Amino acid sequence: MSGYPHTFRGFAIADPRDWASPKLTEFEPKKFGARDVDIEVECCGICASELFSLKNEWTHAPLECLSSAYGPKSQVVGHEVIGRVVAVGDRVTLCRVGDRVGLGAQCCACMECARCVAGNEQYCARAVGTYCDRYPDGYVSQGGYASHVRAHEQFCFPIPEAIPSELAAPLQCGGLTVYSPIKRNIAGLENPKVAVIGIGGLGHMAIMIARALGAEVTAISRTNSKKADAAKMGAHGFVATAEPGWQTELQDHFDLILNCASSTTALDLDALLPTLKVNCNFISVGLPHVDEDFRGVKPFTFFSNGCCLGSSKLGSREEAIELFALAAEHGFRPWVETLPVSEAGVHEGLTRLDKGDVRYRFTLVGFREFFGTA
Repeated sequence: MSGYPHTFRGFAIADPRDWASPKLTEFEPKKFGARDVDIEVECCGICASELFSLKNEWTHAPLECLSSAYGPKSQVVGHEVIGRVVAVGDRVTLCRVGDRVGLGAQCCACMECARCVAGNEQYCARAVGTYCDRYPDGYVSQGGYASHVRAHEQFCFPIPEAIPSELAAPLQCGGLTVYSPIKRNIAGLENPKVAVIGIGGLGHMAIMIARALGAEVTAISRTNSKKADAAKMGAHGFVATAEPGWQTELQDHFDLILNCASSTTALDLDALLPTLKVNCNFISVGLPHVDEDFRGVKPFTFFSNGCCLGSSKLGSREEAIELFALAAEHGFRPWVETLPVSEAGVHEGLTRLDKGDVRYRFTLVGFREFFGTA
């Protein structure tokens, strides 16, 4: 690729103790494969999972990238990318140079196993995350707080023109993460009822998406502080679990409870699970600190209605494209505050997110101007 950059630039950390202060660095991307796509980044959302990764709170092991014998010794995060395709491999058929595409939290899968063939490529045993994950050759993936990002074509999603880039960015991960379990759990139901726990980065999109899919939506939070916001997002009802007896009138009510909270310590499953209808699911998509678990749930709670406790991982390419079409058709958009990309901008976004000072997503913008790639 004559004249094409052989190194990318991005904001990286080398030590979890410095998680809030990524530094501008230059790094080599992974080896370019026949089905790989290079995206010139236009903007990138900031996701809470990046905080957990940068602070190394999802594992007790050393930060993966720091022990790598391949690639950079520091980590660039970011997995809610919007940009233009600037290079494609010889076998790429799903996009072309010049297309505006999005990339979420997964950048590769084998595309050959039973899960991939069945449209569940997000559960592939050989899946590679967009950052801080290893390819088979040992290279550690680098994310979207960068000038460019390289990924398998399967995970580069076409974006409808109706959705502005800074608003499309959070849909790549946060939106898809909630869309997949909502769709899979209420598909085919008449007048489904969905509860969304945690009105934050994930939960506020879950409310909009569940409503657009035809559900009656109840927002659940500890207090009433976000009640007005939840109504603006489209929630039909609101529950504050700090109020005693909140569950009395909700027994046998929900077809799905979707937990979007990033901590499990305040969840009272013995109160929540009986509000599910028979054989319906409590699905958790908010991943907490590695040391947190579900506490206090008793086997008799499950016995009363045959409910199930489970989780969901990301979403498939097909589901991503469905989600973007749904957003374009119904006009719902994530609530986004934009920040200019720079060391200071990344620092501000990460530290404010860590304090909960966001309603309800950040998108870093101005990549082409900063990196001179426009």
